[in-house]
Amino acid sequence: MAPLRTLAALTLAATSVSAFAPSTSAVSRPTTAVASQVFDDAVKDWGEEYPQFAEWGWGPSVQAEIWNGRHAMFGWVVMCACAYHQGHGDFPDADKMLNLKEWGTLATIADGLEKGKDTISNERAIILIANVHAFFVGIAATIAPLPFSDTLLLDVNHPMYEWQVERNSKLGGIMPDMKQVGINPHAELMNGRMAMMGIITCLSYSFIKEQSMIDTINEWVGGAYF
Repeated sequence: MAPLRTLAALTLAATSVSAFAPSTSAVSRPTTAVASQVFDDAVKDWGEEYPQFAEWGWGPSVQAEIWNGRHAMFGWVVMCACAYHQGHGDFPDADKMLNLKEWGTLATIADGLEKGKDTISNERAIILIANVHAFFVGIAATIAPLPFSDTLLLDVNHPMYEWQVERNSKLGGIMPDMKQVGINPHAELMNGRMAMMGIITCLSYSFIKEQSMIDTINEWVGGAYF
């Protein structure tokens, strides 16, 4: 059954990605145009109603979508790396539960089945600590961005502000420019969207199957990790 489930998952992923492919059908163009207009109007309305947030790139904006996509892509790298290391036994005492007396309430987690509390495993603690790095990268990009870096929030005093505004003005919409090939903002936006869709699909599938996302990823690749 595992190969069948894997095939079904890959088929679902392929059909999801194909939804973003540019259509050559004359029938679908009016629908795409209407959807794009609705998307653009929603972004414009947000900027008019909440200018103090839109000024910094908060809300439904290209800046927010780019950074959300970056976090999603980084999340996939981390999850695949975790699956690999789990399969190769690189986590020391992976199944050992943390001692509540040694770690305190930081190590507790709610048990949905027994409606109580339990401690997390050593493997889970290692993964959480590894993700703290990404968390602090996001904080640093907000409060202390480098002069040459793309900031999390738009700042008129930052050297990259004009470049960000110019880049964001050429992106967005329900369908980015699919003719752009290579390493460019259009590809980053598209890859970020697919990464976010993939995480939602993986999370939903894991919830239905009552298994971890790591197990789901391993199932999708036909048990290649472990």
